[in-house]
Amino acid sequence: MNVILLSPGYPADMPEFTRGLAEVGANVIGIGDQPAGALPETARRHLAAYVQVRSLFDELATVHEVRDALAGHRIDRVESNWEPLMVLAARLREALGATGLTVEQTLPFRDKEAMKRRLDAAGIRTPRHESSTTIAGCWAAAERIGFPLIVKPIAGAGSADTYRCDSADDLREVLPLLRHVREVSVEEFVDGEEFTFDTITIGGEVKYWNVAWYRPRPLVARTNEWISPQVVALRRPDQPELAGGVQMGFEVIRALGFETGFTHMEWYRKADGEVVFGEIGARPPGARTVDLMNFASDVDLFAGWAEAELHGTFSLAVERKYNAACITKRAHGQGRIQRIEGLDRIRARCGDAICAIDLLPVGAHRRDWKATLLSDGYVTLRHPDWQTTKDLADFVGTDLHLYAG
Repeated sequence: MNVILLSPGYPADMPEFTRGLAEVGANVIGIGDQPAGALPETARRHLAAYVQVRSLFDELATVHEVRDALAGHRIDRVESNWEPLMVLAARLREALGATGLTVEQTLPFRDKEAMKRRLDAAGIRTPRHESSTTIAGCWAAAERIGFPLIVKPIAGAGSADTYRCDSADDLREVLPLLRHVREVSVEEFVDGEEFTFDTITIGGEVKYWNVAWYRPRPLVARTNEWISPQVVALRRPDQPELAGGVQMGFEVIRALGFETGFTHMEWYRKADGEVVFGEIGARPPGARTVDLMNFASDVDLFAGWAEAELHGTFSLAVERKYNAACITKRAHGQGRIQRIEGLDRIRARCGDAICAIDLLPVGAHRRDWKATLLSDGYVTLRHPDWQTTKDLADFVGTDLHLYAG
């Protein structure tokens, strides 16, 4: 099968999806706006061809460039696992006659307001919500919904440009920060723990699913620089406390008519046990969460996803062996990394539980912690016991430090 993969080298886990497609038999044609030589080695090695376009974010121009470059070649599938390129992938499918989500089918996964309206109609509990393209509309929505509330882009990803407003004064401060956003969703703030529900489906049937716990919830983590955020793939996602969220995830798949591929959902569990749906993306979770899911079960979901997409089968034997946690680190200070403290203690205490350590090296310029989920690096670890996993993850959070200056 000839398969187009958009942006095979970015974000950081895209080369692994490139590998997965190639290993299950695809001729992978990469489409990107960087030179082929700039692609990570894993991506280059598994591509059958590469087409460089001027800008992936100029959708209509990219469709014309790709159609011209691949004239005379049959394209069976067009894949994108990066949120900003989902609509472009759909436009290419329609232009090239490839199977998969159409533009009309894709839009509810990008337009979070349209998505919530579909789920409301299906009887699935979502936060009270309204969309607006004007400041006056935001104020009117806030009056109807009430404080506290959340204001965020309707086509957002993660918690970028997402703000909690507890009062009219907060909303007055936040609205100027969103001038660059064309349309926002104003919605009820749901006070509760936040989880994911991640799936691989085939023909609308869930073949694999995962629940991860955000510690703390992303909105808190993205507004407090000192926090070392954790994402924990849970060994026991079937525990009773999570049953309502899991059931809701299956209902969302049915309500939206999603057929084949990865999905990433987020949901809340309130103190009284009520579960509330957050949102869904028709793509895998980011920030190395697929790695977590692999570490939790010793599987290769990059290839498992590719098998589902290309062949309509899922042959991985999934045994949930571990809880797996990714702890993101943010350097103290600004400028270049000067020193790293606590790494020896982390290695000594965590030992074989460590799966990966990927920290910025001394001399590297620290990243903008508000613009990247992985900040200045991360540590991934796993353990079969939940309390031990939690204790080790918290130890990394408190005892590992990067200093910039």
